[in-house]
Amino acid sequence: MRQISLTILLLSLSNVFMTFAWYAHLKELSAKPWLLAALVSWGVAFFEYMLQVPANRIGYSVLSLGQLKILQEMIALSVFVPFAIFYMKEPLKLDYLWAGLCILGAAWFIFRGRAVGA
Repeated sequence: MRQISLTILLLSLSNVFMTFAWYAHLKELSAKPWLLAALVSWGVAFFEYMLQVPANRIGYSVLSLGQLKILQEMIALSVFVPFAIFYMKEPLKLDYLWAGLCILGAAWFIFRGRAVGA
């Protein structure tokens, strides 16, 4: 269980960096050349990978590849929605709920019939 908790923690932190690397330049660097935005994003993404790679290595010791991927998607949406609303000032949409329910459905399918770590 410790490996799963550590995986979730590291993937959550990684996703914060990933989300900023992928989208913050749309707000902060929109008037700058795209090459500058790409270089800044790569700099931020470095920290994402410094967390994501160990998270996946730890997680893969107790989860299947599919389980690890769906877990990542659940975390990504959990990080993205607050980012979109609070940082990017996007309106809260019911579509986020529907997307979340779809990901929960995917999680049910990928985790059913197979205990975590089995």
